[in-house]
Amino acid sequence: MRAEAHGTAERWLLATGLLTVMPHALHLPAWLIAACAVLLATYGWLGRQPHAQPPRVLLLLVAAGIAAGIRLHYEHLFGKDPGVALLAALLCLKLLEGRGARDVRVAVLLAFFLQLGLFFYNQTPAVAALALAGTLAATATLLALHRPRAPVREHLRTAALLLAQAAPFMLVLFVLFPRVQGPLWGLPADAHSAVSGLTDTMSPGSISELSLSDDIAFRAEFAGPPPPPAQRYWRGPVLTEFDGRTWHLLRPTFDTAPAYRPDGPVYEYRLTLEPHNRRWLLALDYADAGLGGVRYASDFQLFAERPVRSRARFTVRSRPQAAVGLAESEAVLAAATRLPAQGNPRTHALAGELATGNPSPQQVLQRALDHFRGGAYTYTLSPPLLETDPIDGFLFDTREGFCEHFAGSFVFLMRAAGVPARVVTGYQGGEINPVDGAMVVRQSNAHAWAEVWLPSEGWRRIDPTAEAAPMRIESGLSASLREGDPRPLLMRSGFSWLRQFRHRWEALANDWNQWVLGYNPDRQRDLLERLGFADADWRMLTMLMSAAASVLAAALFGWAFIRRRHADPLDRAWQTFCAKTARRGLARQPWEGPADFARRLAAAFPAQAAELGRIAHDYAQLRYRSPGTPADVRALSQRIRRLTLS
Repeated sequence: MRAEAHGTAERWLLATGLLTVMPHALHLPAWLIAACAVLLATYGWLGRQPHAQPPRVLLLLVAAGIAAGIRLHYEHLFGKDPGVALLAALLCLKLLEGRGARDVRVAVLLAFFLQLGLFFYNQTPAVAALALAGTLAATATLLALHRPRAPVREHLRTAALLLAQAAPFMLVLFVLFPRVQGPLWGLPADAHSAVSGLTDTMSPGSISELSLSDDIAFRAEFAGPPPPPAQRYWRGPVLTEFDGRTWHLLRPTFDTAPAYRPDGPVYEYRLTLEPHNRRWLLALDYADAGLGGVRYASDFQLFAERPVRSRARFTVRSRPQAAVGLAESEAVLAAATRLPAQGNPRTHALAGELATGNPSPQQVLQRALDHFRGGAYTYTLSPPLLETDPIDGFLFDTREGFCEHFAGSFVFLMRAAGVPARVVTGYQGGEINPVDGAMVVRQSNAHAWAEVWLPSEGWRRIDPTAEAAPMRIESGLSASLREGDPRPLLMRSGFSWLRQFRHRWEALANDWNQWVLGYNPDRQRDLLERLGFADADWRMLTMLMSAAASVLAAALFGWAFIRRRHADPLDRAWQTFCAKTARRGLARQPWEGPADFARRLAAAFPAQAAELGRIAHDYAQLRYRSPGTPADVRALSQRIRRLTLS
């Protein structure tokens, strides 16, 4: 390879390797990234040695060692993660093995596959930009292989021009190729291993772990003014079963319409939900009827037909003041009062005090709220550990906890006093992005609250956290934490400039999600219908793609022909030379090359034979061997203009 491609192609190949492998550092093992860095550095060092080449046996041993390490790390060799890891190692090893032009092409092909592998993990605009940079370097490598003496700027310019010419074809394929719904990578073993967020259980510390994450859970774009902060409760899993430490989801019944009459003020919004690999959806209380592909649970959750494994978009109408559960079933109410037979005796005693005098459920609820208001409870992300009897420990000993401590203890207390209650998890709050107006709800907005059933009201939302830390609801998580508690980076003071940058970046990412990643089969069908192609099947799409590609190819060929004839200064100079000879009766034949034409001219004009030969030779050198500089082309053009045939 070094004899054929010279140093220029080697440097481009090294740049391609770096731009291709390094973006994978976030999801490949640290030891493998270190090994790849060593291999790339070795390749760069060997490029300065005239005839240095590592022994094949050594490369085979290194390859076997890396493959064994990948097998031990992932415990298998099949799937997304080990496949990408092997591909990264093979690319770096291939650079060291390369001996000819064929090896360069194989390495570039490996780089293209590895750049595609970036999209297995994320499909953000940043990932697309990194993949584009790697593709640009790989294309420049192929150009340097065939034109090693051309300057670096020329390689970059030509590579960028080639990618720009490919962009219209890419757009045609994007718009017309049949859309496949689902994740880009679908092997069951590891297709969705990276998703995070709420789960269908809750125990002390489970939600506080999410509160340090700035990852986006979903976005909501309201048709009108958004709800005030006190109504931004995004309903998720409803947890009814309690085993003494952990709250669990009780499987509800499902229907195609909500089990309540939607009434009261309405909020209409479009929600874009990030994948979490579960069927439940997020929405404000309480969703209206008419959502396509959505099932309504008896506990007022929304469920999709299948797990949400790719970004989902749906339009929702919510009515927060609707009355729900007025005619609740005996089975549901019985489940909402069950408690473990043993444990937390002090909480049971407190519940007995709340129920003294045979009060109504409303009175018991008010007494419990008064207890939480006057109990000197502290809202914190780092509460003490609670080993045995966690409800007693929180209510009477530590009095420090996060939302799951408040919600779980309150529901336990209400059940012990004979009032049906359950835990609702989801998200509370949301930040309006000033750039695009979308409400962004992050994992740090994860929250838990309670629902209490009252005979005359049905299910009523109660947030015991708001009784101890009202700033959590009105002003968000950061304003309610005590001094010294950990906070997500961008919730800390002094980062206003970084928050502004994040707003702009997230607005761009939202547009990307809506118009690029959100281009699903439904949107493709709608677009084709607007273009007059209703009920387009794969045959129609194939015909449209072929027609569009043919038109583009013809346009590019025409543009290249015109540009070559009128925009190439070297070609214009040669055409001037041929025109001069034609006026003297010696026109160049279409099959005649520069050297043959010069010999024929020399026989007709012996006095100018030497100059004619030099002009033809210089033109052939600039056209077919080295592009030269603009100054070389100008010098040749001036000699042609000064030429006089006699």
